[in-house]
Amino acid sequence: MSERTVGTVSRGIRCPIIREGDDLSKIVSQSVLAASRAEGFELHDRDVIGITESIVARAQGNYASVDDIAADIRQKFGDNTIGVIFPILSRNRFAICLKGIARGARKVVLMLSYPSDEVGNELVSLDLIEKAGVNPYSDVLTEEKFRELFGVIKHPFTGMDYIQYYGDVVRECGAEVEIVFANHPQDILLFTDSVLCCDIHTRAHTKKILKDAGAKLVYGLDDVLASPQNGGYNENYGLLGSNKATEDKVKLFPHSCEDMLYDIQKTILAETGKKVEVMVYGDGAFKDPKGKIWELADPTVSPSHTDGLNGTPNELKLKYLADNDFAALSGDELKQAISEKIKAKEGNLVGQMASEGTTPRQLTDLLGSLMDLTSGSGDKGTPVVLVQGYFDNYTS
Repeated sequence: MSERTVGTVSRGIRCPIIREGDDLSKIVSQSVLAASRAEGFELHDRDVIGITESIVARAQGNYASVDDIAADIRQKFGDNTIGVIFPILSRNRFAICLKGIARGARKVVLMLSYPSDEVGNELVSLDLIEKAGVNPYSDVLTEEKFRELFGVIKHPFTGMDYIQYYGDVVRECGAEVEIVFANHPQDILLFTDSVLCCDIHTRAHTKKILKDAGAKLVYGLDDVLASPQNGGYNENYGLLGSNKATEDKVKLFPHSCEDMLYDIQKTILAETGKKVEVMVYGDGAFKDPKGKIWELADPTVSPSHTDGLNGTPNELKLKYLADNDFAALSGDELKQAISEKIKAKEGNLVGQMASEGTTPRQLTDLLGSLMDLTSGSGDKGTPVVLVQGYFDNYTS
C-alpha cells in the first residue's frame, strides 16, 4: 500500500440556489454525493460537511422585517429615549436593524466606540486621537466635538461616513437622534437609563456593567426577536448574526438545525457506510492584518454541529519534536521516532511543551474559519464545504 501524500483537503461543493421551504437535508446530501461521483473522490469516516448559515436561514424562511423589529423595540422600551450603544459600522450587519430600532423609538442616543468598533472598523486613527490630545478611555465626545477635532472621515473600504449615515437612518424613520462617542458602557447613563447593547462578543459584560450602574432597562440585540412573534426569530441570538436581505428586511441567524444535520449524517452513512460530521458555519474567526478588521461579526462561528465536533484539537508540534526530543535524528529514523511519539500521545496535551503553539481553539471555530475562506462571501456558488483529512495526523 502506497504512503499517503496529501493531508487536509477543503472542497467547495456547488448546490442549487436555495429558496424558502427547500429540503436542505436532501439537497446537501445529494450535492456532496454527486460531487464525489463526478470528481472521483471517496468519502471517509470523520469527513466534515459544512453548510453556510445563510442557506440554512433562507430554507427556514427565518427573516424579519423592519416593522417586526420596531414592534419588539416598542414593547421593550415604550416611549423612553433609547441609548443604542456599541454597534458595529456595517450597512450589511446593522443598518437595517437600526432602521427597525429607530422606527420603534421616539429618540435614539447612539453611542459609538472609538477609535474603532468592536470588530475593527475605524472611525478615526489612533494617530489623530493622540494628535488631538483625546483620551479614548475617559473622554466622552459629542458629534459636534468629534467633527471639530477630526472632520469627516470615510471608511477606507466602503467610502461611508458612518456617523452621517447612521444619523440619517434614524432621522429618516422619524426619530430624533443624538450621536456621542465613548468607550465605557455607563457613559450612556448621562443621557438615558434605557439601553440597547449592540456589541457582539462583549455583550454579557456590558449588560452587567449597566445594571450594576443603575440602568432601568437593559437589553441586547440578542434579546430582540428572541422568540416567535410575527416573523423570524432566534432564541439564542435574536438579531445578532443577522444580515441585510432587502432595504426593509433582515435574514436572521438560523435556529433549530440539529435534526437537519443528523439527517444528513444518516443519509451519508446509508449511502456510503461512512460516518461524517456535519456543521453549520458563519463567519470565520480571523483578522485581516492590513484592514485590522476581525471577520467574526456573527455571535459564534458555528451555531449548530453534530456531537463529533465537540472539543479542541489534541496535537503535538512536529517542529518542536524535531528540534528538541529528536534533534540528533534524521531521515527514516526521525520519521519513525516522531510517528511513535504521536501514536503514544496522551488524551490531553494541555500544558505540555510538545503541544505549545498548537492553539487549542474549538474544532468548530477552526473548521468554520477554513470553510468560510473556502466558500467565500461572493459568487463562488459553493455554500457547502467538504473537509477531508482534518483529523488525520502524520501517522495516518
